[in-house]
Amino acid sequence: MKEKTILLVEDNPNDVMLTLRALKKNNIKNDVVVARDGAEALDCLFGTGAYKDQDVSTLPVLILLDLKLPRISGIEVLQRLRSDERTKFVPVVILTTSKEEQDLIDGYRFGANSYIRKPVDFNNFIEAVRQLELYWLVLNEPPPAGGK
Repeated sequence: MKEKTILLVEDNPNDVMLTLRALKKNNIKNDVVVARDGAEALDCLFGTGAYKDQDVSTLPVLILLDLKLPRISGIEVLQRLRSDERTKFVPVVILTTSKEEQDLIDGYRFGANSYIRKPVDFNNFIEAVRQLELYWLVLNEPPPAGGK
């Protein structure tokens, strides 16, 4: 992964397209890597499976994580990220349509930095992405590499 990359973990092609459009409309220039399920996200981050030859020394600056994913759920992805020394401090924003209170509770219990319900209206979604960018990519001060 390149420096300042955003990892978007989303299985719905329409939501991928909308998220990429919203990022572009907000002039967010970061490279975006898309993982279509939880297993692919973990492979991408840890250099396993199809990503075994990928350099994983640079982590994404932000992970946008859907919860309802095939193969490995977003909550399980989050748990694995937080249990690994390399990835436990990478900012994770849950970006989901789920209105289930348990998903909200579990998201924070397992270490999400933020939980955002996707607005259905595209203009509201663009504004939500603008605010995400402002906070997580401009204002937020991340921990040093390795959390030391």
